[in-house]
Amino acid sequence: MARFRRGQRGISSKHVLASAAAAGLLAVPALSSLASRAFAEGEGASALPWTAGPGSLGSDIAAAAPFAVVGGLALFAAATAFFHLRERRRAAQREAVLAGELSELRLRCDRAEVIFAAERRVIVSFGHRDAEPVIEGDVSIVGEGASPRRILAFGSWLTASSAQALESALDRLKQNGEAFAIVLRSGLGRYFEAEGSAISGHAVLRLREITAERLELTRIRETLATTQGDLEGLQALLDAIPQPVWLRDADGEILWVNAAYARAVEASEASEAVARRLELLDEPARLTSEAQRAKGERYAARVPAVVAGQRRTLDVVETPTGAGSAGIATDVSELEAMRADLQRQMQAHVRTLDQLSTAVAIFDGSERLVFYNAAYRQLWDLDAAFLDSRPKDGEILERLRAERRLPEQADFRVWKKEMLAGYQALEPQEHWWHLPDGRTLRVIGNPDPKGGVTYLFDDVTERFHLESRYNALIRARGETLDSLREGVVVFGADGRLTLFNPAFASIWNLEPDLLAGRPHMDEIVGLCGHLSQEGDWSELRTAVTGLHDSRTGHFQRISRPDGSVVDCVTAPLPDGSTLITFTDVTASVNVERALTDRNDALEKTSRLRDDFVHHVSYELRSPLTNIIGFAQLLGDETVGALNDKQREYTSHITKSSAALLAIINDILDLATIDNGTIELDLGPVNVRETIAAAVRGLDDRLSERDIKLVVDVPASVGFFVADAKRVRQVLFNLLSNAVGVSSAGQTVTVAARKHEDAVVFSVSDEGPGIPADIRARVFDRFESHPTGQRHRGVGLGLSIVRSFVELHGGHVELDSAPGRGTTVSCHFPAKGGLTRVAAE
Repeated sequence: MARFRRGQRGISSKHVLASAAAAGLLAVPALSSLASRAFAEGEGASALPWTAGPGSLGSDIAAAAPFAVVGGLALFAAATAFFHLRERRRAAQREAVLAGELSELRLRCDRAEVIFAAERRVIVSFGHRDAEPVIEGDVSIVGEGASPRRILAFGSWLTASSAQALESALDRLKQNGEAFAIVLRSGLGRYFEAEGSAISGHAVLRLREITAERLELTRIRETLATTQGDLEGLQALLDAIPQPVWLRDADGEILWVNAAYARAVEASEASEAVARRLELLDEPARLTSEAQRAKGERYAARVPAVVAGQRRTLDVVETPTGAGSAGIATDVSELEAMRADLQRQMQAHVRTLDQLSTAVAIFDGSERLVFYNAAYRQLWDLDAAFLDSRPKDGEILERLRAERRLPEQADFRVWKKEMLAGYQALEPQEHWWHLPDGRTLRVIGNPDPKGGVTYLFDDVTERFHLESRYNALIRARGETLDSLREGVVVFGADGRLTLFNPAFASIWNLEPDLLAGRPHMDEIVGLCGHLSQEGDWSELRTAVTGLHDSRTGHFQRISRPDGSVVDCVTAPLPDGSTLITFTDVTASVNVERALTDRNDALEKTSRLRDDFVHHVSYELRSPLTNIIGFAQLLGDETVGALNDKQREYTSHITKSSAALLAIINDILDLATIDNGTIELDLGPVNVRETIAAAVRGLDDRLSERDIKLVVDVPASVGFFVADAKRVRQVLFNLLSNAVGVSSAGQTVTVAARKHEDAVVFSVSDEGPGIPADIRARVFDRFESHPTGQRHRGVGLGLSIVRSFVELHGGHVELDSAPGRGTTVSCHFPAKGGLTRVAAE
């Protein structure tokens, strides 16, 4: 402001001097203007004022002009001198003021330098982008002998995180003018304050080392931040674990719980559990814990508790803290279950080991017996009391040696030491013991990583016997193969012959000496090619030389040019070999061809018979129906009265026609069954009513032949599921056969019994019975055997019976012998056994 005022005074003096000079100089133009007007009014030079004569205006002006000029100049000089003196005085005053201000500024500068030097700091000023930064201050704060340029290499003296934070803050300051104040940490563990601000278009960075008090405060803040972070991390970790955790104050009230605790007490969140003071433990457990904590002791117990609505078992630990207590609960319900299960498994293993034929003995690290199974005790015939006393391994060996049950040794002490060395071994050890009683034991000592040894005593005496027997069997197998009529060869995995018998060489006319050289499959094919057609051996070669995974059994029949036929069968063996058998089936093939031709002829005859029966059945049924109709019409005397003889003839016609119609219907039923088109109409069948309906059709025959019929059906037999019409037809055929073979005065019995899963109908007669050679054929079609009786049917009744019963899912049984009658039993499923029903 002082400089501004002095500038205003200097400008005013200049204006005054300029005005004075202008006043002196303006007189000359005025005189020149006056002369110009005079010249214009007169003529030529005579008109000028100074050319006029004496006493004229012109002469006055001419005389006054010099004086005016001189006066103006004098006035100008006086003004100039005046102002010069004035300005000089003012300049002296101004110089004195400036000198005082300069002294004050120097004093302030010295004071600022003292203050700046009193605290170690560095100031870095960043100008334009291309300008070099200005570094001022004590650069030794970053290290003794450090150069100013090292200040800007932040990563060389700051930690990585601090250097990255400072560089990011400087970038924002340079680009956006965003000020910052952060705390930095050097690689030596020292702390610095960094402040950045924008001043007059420059980015200014101030760095200073923190003092002891501020350093302590910074460290405390850092420790507090670290502690808070650790606390938050610990809380997050506690929220993530499945165990409920809680904190209590000095009064025992809940202060904090984790998420698992909130879930356990069925709270929506932890704050709700704290606000509602929801307790996880029962009151007795809390009181016990409080008593323990009051003594300053830790509470640890396994208690039951309700967790999320379920009864669980918890291991609770609650310990006192400075201002209360902290507790954690671990759900051990599964652990208890696993412990119980493990105990059961261990007991099961003990029982399993007791069932093993291999003797097992387990010794601990102190060489004492801790477990043995029944086979071990039986192997050495030792007392259970002695074994239960946990004897040492050496003691058992000494006792067995005394009883002469161990292998004879020249130096028992050395042998015993070698056996006990298994306790220090790392790998299992195997020993062979040849006992004095002739037994051979394979002993395996398996060291336990925790100390001790598990012994397995395997009696291999039988194995040696089996090996001897195996060798004998191998010899017997060779002799057996040599005596076979079938050719047998075995090719190895490499395709070479490994085994053959003489029959193979005989079938293919090969020399045994040649086969003994283990020729390859290709050589065998070449040697046998003249006795087979092209391509006969290709499948056999594939079976022998193909991949192991793709090899399968193969059967092939080779027709040789000489008319003989050989069957070839390949079988892959587990070791990769292939077994091939060659059987000369020429004779059986010829017999098979003859039998096939005969069977074809029989089948053709059977088809012709069936076609004839079907054709005749359908052709006879229509006229027979007419005959029955007209006979019934005559018998009813609707067209006129008949005499006794005519009535008798009409009755015979009706009965014979009905019998013939029944035969034809049976034939048609069999044809329908053969075609597979018959369908049953299943439904509830009343057993008593069905039997009564079947009996009604035989009343006349029973009366004529004086045969007694006995119906044995209990009232509780009730109903069962079947086709009522077909059951009635079955019973009618059985009764008809029984009546037909019975003599006058004999009894026919029909019975029914209902079991849990079946209904059984039986029809018995007192006829002559059926011989054993006929019983197997009585259910065949058109098989009729009168056995001395006058009754002889067409042989379809029993065939119909068996077909209908089997169609229901049941079966028929026949019990008969000559001289004691016949009983036929039909077993029907109580709930029906068919898959095809007419109602469907």
